[in-house]
Amino acid sequence: MTDTTPSDIVDFVRASARLLELPLDDAQVARVATHLARTRTMVAPLRLLPLGPELEPAEVYCPAPFPAEDPA
Repeated sequence: MTDTTPSDIVDFVRASARLLELPLDDAQVARVATHLARTRTMVAPLRLLPLGPELEPAEVYCPAPFPAEDPA
């Protein structure tokens, strides 16, 4: 895992908000950055687990057939 600083996370949130045209003020950016940093911390140990492609949910997921007509 790379060395990411809190400033890097704030910069990422600001750049993402600009790209998505989300008008976030400084307090909102700080809250999003806090949650993103917390999520990153929780995921770090999971990335160390040896999971094979057969455990990938996308391989198991089978969507329902697309309806022939839209009822709306």
